[in-house]
Amino acid sequence: MSSHVGAGPGASDPGRNFVCLAVVLLSLALQGCASNASRDSDETYDPLEPLNRGVYKFNHTLDRFLLRPVAKGYDTVAPRFVKFAVTNFFNNLEQPVYVVNLVLQAKFAGAARQTGRFVINSTLGLGGIIDAAKDARLPREQEDFGQTLGVWGVGGGPYLMLPLLGPSNFRDGIGMLADAQIDPLLNYDNASVRDKLIILKIIDRRRQLLPADKAINEAADPYIFIREAYLQNRLYNIYDGNPPLDDLGDFEDEFDAEFDEEFGDPDLIEE
Repeated sequence: MSSHVGAGPGASDPGRNFVCLAVVLLSLALQGCASNASRDSDETYDPLEPLNRGVYKFNHTLDRFLLRPVAKGYDTVAPRFVKFAVTNFFNNLEQPVYVVNLVLQAKFAGAARQTGRFVINSTLGLGGIIDAAKDARLPREQEDFGQTLGVWGVGGGPYLMLPLLGPSNFRDGIGMLADAQIDPLLNYDNASVRDKLIILKIIDRRRQLLPADKAINEAADPYIFIREAYLQNRLYNIYDGNPPLDDLGDFEDEFDAEFDEEFGDPDLIEE
């Protein structure tokens, strides 16, 4: 059923205002205890591991019997150009989130580039289904509020495995709430269209992760493998690809080497 009850541009949404206030307060609280959460960098902070493992088992079961089969079926039957168009479309819808977070990180040149990328792909790229900005040498610069908090010095806090959403931590969970307030897809007021697009996005994102299945399944402990890969990737992103070597450790080199050996250059997976 379609829903067109969104308030006008100047209206106030009490529910959204409450979420924004909660995000700010939680961010400040998390920053206050960052020193306690950021202990020795070689020690993963996972005090909720028993609970996290239970959530991981739930997610894995759901993925095994629903998400992965659907994603594999979509990957098999959909023409290559359709898959690229769908991926490009959803990537383009995320651009406003990148722009806002680049501004919050005082990366104004990056914000200008991502604004240009969004305009080009939304017009010349036919609503984003064609990555026309690639020819203008404007690659995606993915930034989210979790990264922004990290740049501001907020510690990650305890590791979290979220139902349906997967690996995260306290800081990035807050980041998801903040980004949801400005995500064009999540805020589209036609509920029928929005929900169908969200389902398609989930399927497309799962399709992109299919090449990693083998490495995860062959890991001695898939839970640990996913946890460490996630945390190291977040550290890498927060430092724009140049994390302190002492913090990064040896895991990323080992993971990248194993991934490249199995699947080749990851940049070629998502053209």
